[in-house]
Amino acid sequence: MADGRSRRVGRSSRPTSSRGSGRRAVRRPEGQQVRAAPSRRGGGPAPGPGPDGGGGSGGGTRSDLVARLIVAVPAIVVVLIVVSQGGWVFAGVMAILGVICLGELFSMFERTHPVRLAGFVGIVGIILAAQLGGTSAVLGALAACIPLVFVLGIAQPRAPGAAGISVTLMGLTWVGIGLAHTVLLRDLPHGDGIVIDVAVGTFVGDTAAYLGGRAFGSRKLAPTISPNKTVEGLLLGVVGAVIAVWFAGVYQDWLTGPQAILLGLAVAVTAPLGDLMESYLKRDAGTKDTGKLFGAHGGALDRIDAILFTAVAGYYVWSAMLG
Repeated sequence: MADGRSRRVGRSSRPTSSRGSGRRAVRRPEGQQVRAAPSRRGGGPAPGPGPDGGGGSGGGTRSDLVARLIVAVPAIVVVLIVVSQGGWVFAGVMAILGVICLGELFSMFERTHPVRLAGFVGIVGIILAAQLGGTSAVLGALAACIPLVFVLGIAQPRAPGAAGISVTLMGLTWVGIGLAHTVLLRDLPHGDGIVIDVAVGTFVGDTAAYLGGRAFGSRKLAPTISPNKTVEGLLLGVVGAVIAVWFAGVYQDWLTGPQAILLGLAVAVTAPLGDLMESYLKRDAGTKDTGKLFGAHGGALDRIDAILFTAVAGYYVWSAMLG
């Protein structure tokens, strides 16, 4: 009896096999489909984006270039009209642009409770100081913004703290000083032409860096700040900016070739810094664009980030050339 019981137990505990296979058969619920394993024959992952964010296709590059031109052409027309007017028209447009840019910056860092009223009043004051005075007046206006930010900050319902005050003063320094120097540059001899040269060099350099990076980029320039920017794109952008300013100077008999090259170098070196700074702030804020003023092409800060640096460089380089 004991032997028979043990034989029955042994037969009942033997695992059921599937057609002689050593693996245990698993019954799946009815209607459940077996997911096929991916094939390794030509079934690798889809190509990723290129070095500057594109997939390396010529069609994507062309479409991006067309999209950039659609935004750039009307903007260039507006810039030409405003720069040619000069005076209070130019200063007024810069003040409006400054308020818009500060609004975008404050929205990016809303969590810090920036002092909006002080920022808007302060940047208008800085632009007015540039129009009515010079660099010393701009410095005085910026200094006056410090107590203004503090007083209005502690008076607002949600106290800004150190973070909010810092964001507000950073915006006044970054955007305010940059736009104030466009006004100062415009008021110099041949300032209208130099402002155009700086703007053209900035735009062409940025476009050359973008297209060059997509076509030839392989080495990351600042992967932790802007992963799509490449060293190759930077170098091509520098060349493009210098050539653009030099070419613009060909039609300005008061600007010599060496002067145009030197001005182009100043633009070429500072423009990427302005772009990288804005990219750094956007990454810290966790946003892709600073705003929606230009729809899918971002906000005002996205368009003039480099100008905020190149205008300052252009002012001091041209002032030194004038002696």
